[in-house]
Amino acid sequence: MAQYSPMMQKYLETKEEYKDCILFYRLGDFYEMFFDDAILVARELEITLTGKDCGQAERAPMAGVPHHAAEMYIAKLVNKGYKVAICEQLEDPKNTKGIVKRGVIKVVTPGTVVESNMLEERKNNYIMSIYKSGIYFGISICDISTGEFYAAEIKDNNNFPMLLDEMARYTPAELVVNSMMQDSTEEIAKIKERFPNIYITNFHDKFFNSEVENLDLRFSIVNNNDQKQENFAEKTLAISSIHALMEYLEQTQKTSLNHINKIVVYQLSRYMALDINARRNLEITEKLRDKSKKGTLLWVLDKTSTSMGGRLLRRWLNDPLVDVLEINRRLDAVKELKDNVMLRGDIVDNLKKVYDIERLAGKMAYGNANARDMVTLKNSLLKLPEVKRVLSDCKSELLKQLTENLDELQDIYQLIDGAIIDDPPMTIKDGGIIKLGYDEEIDTLKTAQTEGKNWLVQLELDEREKTGIKNLKIGFNKVFGYFIEVTKSYLSQVPDRFVRKQTLANAERYITEELKNLENQILGAEEKVVTLEYDAFVAIRDEIAKNVKRLQKTSEVISSLDVLTSFAEVAEDMNYCMPEVNSTGAINIKNGRHPVIEKILGPRKFC
Repeated sequence: MAQYSPMMQKYLETKEEYKDCILFYRLGDFYEMFFDDAILVARELEITLTGKDCGQAERAPMAGVPHHAAEMYIAKLVNKGYKVAICEQLEDPKNTKGIVKRGVIKVVTPGTVVESNMLEERKNNYIMSIYKSGIYFGISICDISTGEFYAAEIKDNNNFPMLLDEMARYTPAELVVNSMMQDSTEEIAKIKERFPNIYITNFHDKFFNSEVENLDLRFSIVNNNDQKQENFAEKTLAISSIHALMEYLEQTQKTSLNHINKIVVYQLSRYMALDINARRNLEITEKLRDKSKKGTLLWVLDKTSTSMGGRLLRRWLNDPLVDVLEINRRLDAVKELKDNVMLRGDIVDNLKKVYDIERLAGKMAYGNANARDMVTLKNSLLKLPEVKRVLSDCKSELLKQLTENLDELQDIYQLIDGAIIDDPPMTIKDGGIIKLGYDEEIDTLKTAQTEGKNWLVQLELDEREKTGIKNLKIGFNKVFGYFIEVTKSYLSQVPDRFVRKQTLANAERYITEELKNLENQILGAEEKVVTLEYDAFVAIRDEIAKNVKRLQKTSEVISSLDVLTSFAEVAEDMNYCMPEVNSTGAINIKNGRHPVIEKILGPRKFC
């Protein structure tokens, strides 16, 4: 039997490492899929199935998509529940003899999506790790696009139902489980029944380890109150799930995940216990019938101005507080915002111009932010000083705390404003993104591009004046580059600083140090400036990434302020009153109204 061609052998070696993925294999301007992957992708994406000679008697089934449109096709496959491994060319084919070196640079899975066009703006995309040990569970939950990371232990008499309740709280897109969990066929079947679209990955048990040292060094481990988690080493179930989830994220993303820097280890008793059926029947965030938002409590209460505020509102509704003190802190803040129309209006006006700082921070740290993302971040940071000024006279404890914690981030604003043009292109490798005045070498090269011809004309005039050679001229050809041409009748006037380059029948061609310098600037300017602009941009992005914790803290403040203001807006519009919340356990409601039904049927139609 004939061997596979060298290219196909390399493909098959890579595919062997990523058996559970559709392998997008870069060949020139296309990502190609072969054999079973090609057949599957052709069916799922409705694209043409062709074939390729592979060294065998029969051609290998092949399907391909253009590299510039790959993100769209990957999104469709991930939405259908597939994992996609992206195998990229790691060398420039122009500079390589033989087969171009290739390697997988990323694996995209339902729970690890970070691309903006593949995410819902106002909804988190969670991945959950489940470590089962006997009848107990350790769980970890992460949204890689924002850097949020939570962990908990389930050690009760009703453990599996509680696990389902926690899954309903987060509705993860993907599960990473250990072998004991995977082998619990009845429990896995119930999970698939309740969450039919969830993707489950059985991860190697060796990654579910309970070592605590590395976690303590790498992350800030805090409790519900954002204070250092005491006795963390004793939470071996949670620690095991954390290790596995981080290992899985690192294996799939193959890049820095520094924006994941804090782990909140929460107690299940911190929030009101809502089982999975109660969540579905209450229709808090989605309708039971069609999963839509309209007709839910979220629909009534969501007047948030930012995407990150919208996500936080969803989390607050899914995690009802039981701490009376914290509930009243929120209520006091909402009351102050409701009663002060001017304050509320100023906040809303400013927040409407603030974009998704939370996910932008993640993109900076992740390394996939482009220049337009930077400008978007800059425009958001521009509003922060005004937000802080507006909040400066607030009286409620929570609003005062938010004001104190609001970092205006004006150093980052100044960095971006001084470096990135106001309307940059989408790509970052084609130049045209760095402002004049930011980098002297880039400025010189850009000037060489735009003013090179003027420099040559001026040099020609200068040399005629210095030498007295009236017909001296500067020319160019691809073989010799730029030159000074002097006819033989003027050779006696040629100065010593002219270096002979070429002899013609009626003239001599020369080069000077000054002309050589201009040539170097002009001919290499475009290629050099593109490289330098890219390097400068990456350096700026890396500098911003060093401040990811500050960006995340500010996004938390803005998100909380946005949700509180949304509550105040709804309270004003719907004429809601402030409840009195205490710890007596008694519920006393007078003239109660149903917010959802009232909004659907109109005022005074239901009470």
